[in-house]
Amino acid sequence: MNILTKFPLGQYVDGNKSWLRIIDSRLKFIILLIFLITPIWAGPIWRISLVLFLIFITFISLLPIRVWWRSISFLIFLSILIGLISIFATSNLSSLEIPLRDPNELSFLLSKNISWNIIQIPNFKVGFINFGPYNISRKAFELGIKTSTLIFTVVHSVNLVLLTTLKEEIVWAISWFIYPLRKFNIPVDRLLFQLLLSLRFIPLVQEEFQNILKSVSVRSVHYRNLGFKKTFNILLSLIERIFLNILLRIEQGSESLLSKNFLQIDIQRFKPEQEQKISSFIINLISIFFICLAIFLRKQYGAL
Repeated sequence: MNILTKFPLGQYVDGNKSWLRIIDSRLKFIILLIFLITPIWAGPIWRISLVLFLIFITFISLLPIRVWWRSISFLIFLSILIGLISIFATSNLSSLEIPLRDPNELSFLLSKNISWNIIQIPNFKVGFINFGPYNISRKAFELGIKTSTLIFTVVHSVNLVLLTTLKEEIVWAISWFIYPLRKFNIPVDRLLFQLLLSLRFIPLVQEEFQNILKSVSVRSVHYRNLGFKKTFNILLSLIERIFLNILLRIEQGSESLLSKNFLQIDIQRFKPEQEQKISSFIINLISIFFICLAIFLRKQYGAL
């Protein structure tokens, strides 16, 4: 299986007709910050809305389906799994807080028999096994929503930007925002160049991971006959080999850069040169409108 083509995470896909490519890279960076920052201290309604909006954007983005359907399916499955683990792992736990207030203040609520749990399972018996009471509280349910939606929002929003934007354009957009820091003698160009190298390093990590998987599949190891300890040792050795190969790539790249006595870094040459078309102007204008709308909706309906 070719991971680089079937799971193009963090890779720019050229040759597509997606309207996401037309949006200005600076506006993309602002939109990405909205998806990354606004879920902080936000309620479950806002977090679920961001997930649904991301899925909607993916379907209407005109990106080739083969590019995103595997990654988004795996990401949805992983998010739901982690959310369920968060719900069931934190439910039915007794509170460790010390009651400092008078319990008689809750007499009104207790007389009404108001339950703060979403699901309550009483004692029941299956064969000779007895199961005690179990409940899923609202806190646990909200925690599951937070973890699952945060994983999906962070990973998929970044992946959409990397799929439709050149890495040089991303670096130039960030340099446009942090340009005033040059006046404080901060090496902005050098930091942005390091960011560019790290973005270009993502396919190399995927390639090394793919090579390790291919080498293991060719040897056709029977893990059932090895036992748990030997299988775990093989897994550790594979992880060690991946890191060694990645560090070797880093060393080779650093030596090639150090071989040049003087390395001139000019981030401004990464500025995209696009023709000013009516379609790009309209799409950028709509993007600005949706940015303002998202900020307004987060302020009105996104609080806890």
